[in-house]
Amino acid sequence: MSGSGSELIEAIGTSGRAAVSWLRGRKPELVVGLAVLVTVLAALAFVGAMLDDRAIAAHRAFTTATVLDGSSFSRTLVRFTLADGQAVVPERGVMYPRGLQSGTTIVVEYATDHPSLVRVAGRTALDRLPILLGAVAGTWAVLGSWAWWLRRRRQARQAAESRPVEVARV
Repeated sequence: MSGSGSELIEAIGTSGRAAVSWLRGRKPELVVGLAVLVTVLAALAFVGAMLDDRAIAAHRAFTTATVLDGSSFSRTLVRFTLADGQAVVPERGVMYPRGLQSGTTIVVEYATDHPSLVRVAGRTALDRLPILLGAVAGTWAVLGSWAWWLRRRRQARQAAESRPVEVARV
């Protein structure tokens, strides 16, 4: 039994070394793949925001809300009252909160069929687009340059390895 266990460990080690060797030879492709992943995630974030905006627009209601203490970078909490008198504090916070201060009163739009879906009145996913495009452009500027450098370095190494070696005759 210990013989088969050591064979398994050696097979895994051999496979792992082969995978690492394969990955080392494809660094530029991996870096570009990471940039593509960031681009896709940004596109999905924008599409998700558009879908939320569409849901609010389909069953829109306006009200005033108070920006609460305890808000963080990732979410801004607000409290508002529905037409039936029920107070709501959306768990995910308010969408498009840029520039809001605790204690201020703002006008919000929310979906009457899903009151926790709320945004600052007059703001849409299009307001988020310049930030997303800037993040994608910055990602491609950094990772694209890095991938280009890695590719040039690999090409130079391959060219040096393929040159014939001259042997001096004595």
